[in-house]
Amino acid sequence: MATPYDVSASKFIEKLAKYLKENVDAVTPPAWASIAKTGPHVEKQPQNPDWWYIRCASLLRKIYVHEAIGVERLSTKYGGRKDFGVKPEHAVRAGRAAIRKSIQQLETAGLVETSKPKGRKITREGRKILQEIAESVQKESAKEVTHSAKSSKGG
Repeated sequence: MATPYDVSASKFIEKLAKYLKENVDAVTPPAWASIAKTGPHVEKQPQNPDWWYIRCASLLRKIYVHEAIGVERLSTKYGGRKDFGVKPEHAVRAGRAAIRKSIQQLETAGLVETSKPKGRKITREGRKILQEIAESVQKESAKEVTHSAKSSKGG
């Protein structure tokens, strides 16, 4: 049984974002998502129109990996280096509104629940969906490996 630990994070998040967009009605970008920056360390808003689903998928994976985690620690993980011009750069946290709203939508969908002393954690339903997607990503990766091995032998 594959878990999100066993597969490539980028492929997993891409597939999970597609799943969230198509199957989970509770996860929808708010009206301000098209004009909002993700934090003070970026100059523009995200250029990908599906960035909200990608962020929700990434948050879901991070919550799975870290067991229970709060908005404050997540904002630190999604933060970056802020350019102060000629002054030295400093690490800054990401905007917490997008993270908080995403997690609230995931809670409404029943994929995440509140764990009082620590923050949020994955529900049984959420864990099941993540493991199913991880298995499908692992199967796709295995097909790619065998396909590339066959094509390299034949050429």
